[in-house]
Amino acid sequence: MTADDILLDTEERMEKAAQVFHGQLQGIRTGRATPGLVDSIRVDYYGSQTPIKQMASVTVREGEQIVIRPFDATQISAIVKAIQTSEVGLTPNSDGRLIRLNVPPLSTDRRRQLAARVKELAEEARVAIRNVRRDGNKHADTAEKEKTMTEDERDSIKEQVQDLTKSYEGKINDLAASKEKEIMED
Repeated sequence: MTADDILLDTEERMEKAAQVFHGQLQGIRTGRATPGLVDSIRVDYYGSQTPIKQMASVTVREGEQIVIRPFDATQISAIVKAIQTSEVGLTPNSDGRLIRLNVPPLSTDRRRQLAARVKELAEEARVAIRNVRRDGNKHADTAEKEKTMTEDERDSIKEQVQDLTKSYEGKINDLAASKEKEIMED
């Protein structure tokens, strides 16, 4: 691999790790209703696991209620079942045409649990980013051993990979801090 290939691959993989973390944060409740709360729920739709947002329109009413209107009304029971078995912690109410999810305010204990979960997810994301750093450094070492780059080039790449690592860890920390703040607000 060339120096540019190593850096490009490393940055792309770190960006993917940050995007996965961002997606995980959207599924965590903050006491306010958002369509992101049900984004991660998958429904058995004719034998395949399909995200709710591909099967129904998801809207928020009055900031406290999520309304799910399936495109295919025959799938209401499957969507209700998927919501009940998910870890969202919301009880669906169905009238045969649409599903309502009332989002109650969070208790202090539940807020602390969610904040702890955000910290766990952030640490997992940071570990993923460090693993990408390790792989990038390994590619640089391999290229230097194969004589496709000099020691100075290898060291330069390792420094740049470390800079990327710091940058993406900073992004993860910022996202986590902002989500924790959002969760702990009343």
